[in-house]
Amino acid sequence: MSFTLYDAFVPTVRQLLGALPGVIAKAEQHVADSGCTDADLIEARLADDMWPLPWHIRSCWVHSGYALDQLTGTQFTPDFTQIPESWDSMRAMVAEASEKLAEVTPEQVNDIANRQIDFVLGGETRFTLPGERFLLGFNLPNFQFHATTFYDILRMKGVPLSKRDYMGNPAGPMFQQR
Repeated sequence: MSFTLYDAFVPTVRQLLGALPGVIAKAEQHVADSGCTDADLIEARLADDMWPLPWHIRSCWVHSGYALDQLTGTQFTPDFTQIPESWDSMRAMVAEASEKLAEVTPEQVNDIANRQIDFVLGGETRFTLPGERFLLGFNLPNFQFHATTFYDILRMKGVPLSKRDYMGNPAGPMFQQR
């Protein structure tokens, strides 16, 4: 049995995306229970020079479902035009990325492996990588960083989360938790 690019990327991203709606729900519940406001969490950052909470959901979207759309060609240009402004818009962005990952076929992802991908930012190519390295060495670490940062900001603000909330179902979205 061979291990494919699809196997290395899609199940892990689907697992963490699958956990995000639960994390968002706990953040909303924390607002209701603690007396803080939505803005107290939505505007929160780990450090002054880092992006606020919703940016990290957008980045999870960019480095998962959106990346798969971009990588069908030969360029990846991040899209940060619509930063979610509410819990519902964050949930919608996660759902959109989850749907894309549920629909993509192993053949579509594996076809990316040997294609040369240019990272284009501000109209300028910053670097070029083989598709496999682009997906596993750029998109996957970025996705994990932003999913972790989203979780960390909420923990820092007192939302009662555990590692299990972050990880979701390790067996993947196709299996039921017991």
